[in-house]
Order: sequence, then structure tokens, then C-alpha cells
Amino acid sequence: MKDIREEVKEYYSKITNENEGEMETKICSCTKDSMPDYLKEIRDMINPEIIKRFYGCGSPIPPAIEGCTIVDLGCGTGLDVYVLSKLVGENGKVIGIDMNEDQLSFARKYQDEMAKKFGYEKSNVEFKKGYIEDLKSIGIEDNSIDVVVSNCVINLSPFKEEVFSEIWRVLKTGGELYFSDIFADRRVPKEISQNKILRGECLGGAMYIEDFRRLLRKVGWEDFRYVKSSNAAIDNKDIEDLIGNISFSSRTIRAFKLPDLIEDICEQYGQFATYRGGIEGFSNYFDLDDHHRFYKDLPMSVCGNSCAMVESTRFGKFFDIVGDRSIHFGPFEGCGNAPKISNDTNDSCSSGGCCC
Repeated sequence: MKDIREEVKEYYSKITNENEGEMETKICSCTKDSMPDYLKEIRDMINPEIIKRFYGCGSPIPPAIEGCTIVDLGCGTGLDVYVLSKLVGENGKVIGIDMNEDQLSFARKYQDEMAKKFGYEKSNVEFKKGYIEDLKSIGIEDNSIDVVVSNCVINLSPFKEEVFSEIWRVLKTGGELYFSDIFADRRVPKEISQNKILRGECLGGAMYIEDFRRLLRKVGWEDFRYVKSSNAAIDNKDIEDLIGNISFSSRTIRAFKLPDLIEDICEQYGQFATYRGGIEGFSNYFDLDDHHRFYKDLPMSVCGNSCAMVESTRFGKFFDIVGDRSIHFGPFEGCGNAPKISNDTNDSCSSGGCCC
């Protein structure tokens, strides 16, 4: 039986080398329009050849990452790697991993150029060829990574449980998974999942959103959060006819590795969190997810999970916390266990494990 990953590799090699970066749909048309200004400025510094042959459905660039060690799964030509390279600073490190040598060749081509543009003595990025399901074989050690990112790649893997298990393994306690991908509102039928074009276009391997929730919990993430969600633009009538009534969405997700602090529902401990500012791009407020906006200097009542996410991670230095877990008051009012599934791009409450 042929490894699906080899078919995906061939698909992207053909796009990279023969189609000059053009895909069949608009799913992976990653633009800078919705980026904050500080990310747009960095993107403008990156060689157009990298951007033209880069495929992503979002902008999974988390804030407050100076000095961090970051892994980018399925880095392609390295667009996100180089944006991250600037943000982590000369003392940070970014490791880009991809199975496609054709795309990695574009990424490596500009290492010295990008280091010089950023004013670094030497490059702080490294590109490794390998599979995202097996990070151990390319030397990524247990509990060694601060942040794992990925941009519209995990859907391409036929071994998703292995991918998320590896991410859990390599993240430090308090580390973050922050990624964008394509999801489906139902389980994708076999005739779509096995279609080479639909697989390569990030549709065939898209996870049903509830199966994704169950898988994350199985691996260790009792609660994850949606940061941004929108309908996925296909803009190809032939492909739209093939997928029928399935609705696909592009979602950006964050999940923290806090096994001793994150619970399967939101619990009330009487805690308050206050954002004190200081995160680049978030001078007046900080968005933890799509329904937790912390306004600067305004205390917010939070569940135990949300409190842990801003207190026991790299964000802790930007927050003041009142209260601890010594007294439990039952479930946090308004908590729900499942994400709200909606075709409304303005859906503002679609948490993963819980919702408060």
C-alpha cells in the first residue's frame, strides 16, 4: 500500500516546481491582510520567492516568544520560520521540519540573507527533512520545545494521533501548540479522503471537528481554545461539486501542555486575572482565544483552566493573578464541553475543551 505521504510530497513538488506555486483552490492562499502590523513589517522583509511557494491557511504566529525555541511542522519554503526567526530574536531558535526537499531547498537558500536582514551574526533557524509524525528520529528531544506551530499541514498526515502525541512529547511543561488548519463539519467520506487532488488541497484529510476534540483529549489536552475561525474559501466549482454539502473551516487553535492544571471542564476557584500590558501587538488588550479578551488593567473573573493558561506559561509575567485553587466553587458558570459548530464567520464562542 502506497504511503499517502509520498503522494502528498509529489503533489507539492509538482506545485512548487511546475505550477509556480499555484494550487487548485484558494484554501492555502495565505495573505497578510489580516495580520497585525508588526507581523506585516516582518513579512515584507522576506524574499517573494519564499512567499509565492508557501501554502498556509492562517497565520499561526503566537505572541511573546522572544528567546523561545520553536518547531514549525511542515514548514515548506520557510515563510513562518523566518517571521518567527525575527520574533524570537538572536538568542531564540526556530526549527523548520518538512518531508519535501524541493520546498526545503527554497527555505535553506535564504538563511544567510535573512540573518543579515535581521542583524544577526549567524542564522538562528535550522531546517530538517523528516516526517512530522516522528520528530524523535530527527533529534527533537522530550520536553525541549517552548512552542510548536504548524500552518495547514497536520490535515495532510494520515497519522494524526502520532502527530499530536509527538507534539505533546517534545513540548516543555507550560509549552504551547499554536496552529492553523482546515476542519470539516462532518467525517469526510472515503471517496474524498482518497482523492489525490482533494488530499493535496487540504480537504481530503481535514478532521471532523468533534473527532479532533476527542483526539486531543486522548493525547493529553483536556482543553484547547479556538483563536480564530472562518469559512474556508475554495473558489473552484469543480472541487466544490466534488465535496458536496460538507462545510470546511479554517481555524487557528492554541493548546498548552499543563497536565496537572487543565481540567476537562471549566471549574470555578474564584480567581481573577489582570493583563498588565507588555506583549508586542497587544498594548491595550490580549486575546487568549476567540472569547477571552483581557483588557489592560481590568481584572477578569476566569475559570481554573483560563487562569492556568495565563499564569503558568510564558504569559505569566504579563498578568497579575488573584486567588488560587485552595477553594473550589463547582463548575464555572456558562461552561460547555464542546465547540459550537457554526457556518457564521462571526461565531465568537467556539472553545475547544471548555467555554467560559
